[in-house]
Amino acid sequence: MKQTIRNYALFLIGLFIASMGVALSTKAGLGTSPVAAVPYSISLLNHTLTFGWWLNLWSVLQIVVQVALLRKKCKPVEIIIQTVLALVYGYLTDFSCMLISGVQANSYVIRFGLMILSCFVLGLGIWIQFKGNVAMLPGEAMNRAISEVTGKRYENIKIFFDVIYIIAAAVICFLFIGKLEGVREGSIIAALSVGNIIKIYNRLFEKLTKKTT
Repeated sequence: MKQTIRNYALFLIGLFIASMGVALSTKAGLGTSPVAAVPYSISLLNHTLTFGWWLNLWSVLQIVVQVALLRKKCKPVEIIIQTVLALVYGYLTDFSCMLISGVQANSYVIRFGLMILSCFVLGLGIWIQFKGNVAMLPGEAMNRAISEVTGKRYENIKIFFDVIYIIAAAVICFLFIGKLEGVREGSIIAALSVGNIIKIYNRLFEKLTKKTT
């Protein structure tokens, strides 16, 4: 029981850190992180729901894809947990955006710094969630499911879909807004770097644990 509580606490910490990474990317204004690119682009078109709620609906779609891939291997309890945590993540994202609403990013240098920081924060949040080993957010769980089905490395699958998300968001913005609002150089950098940042965290953790043992 103590281990389960510890794991869920670790996961929730990772969830909050990841939401802060997404919030930082929106504050930077150089393009959102890939995981949030599509719902953020939609939120620019339709203000009926908040960014966090569009993120929730995006998560539902990713859960459907995951179930379709895993079929009988899919664990109903894990899907239920993912759904609940996805809703929590949406609220946390809105909350994180509110927390940093007072941060000023008046120069390109500051905005670029915030964008780079968001990549490391998001990567850390995802890595901590993975270490919690109780559940994953739908987007990352979908990547894991694809990794299991195809035999490809999880990090490489993530990088691939991050690029796909950016392309989809760019198409949405271009067609309906007429400009690449929300999808800029920061989006490309995040798409190519977050998966590799997770690899760095894994290597550092392995080195630290080897030294400890």
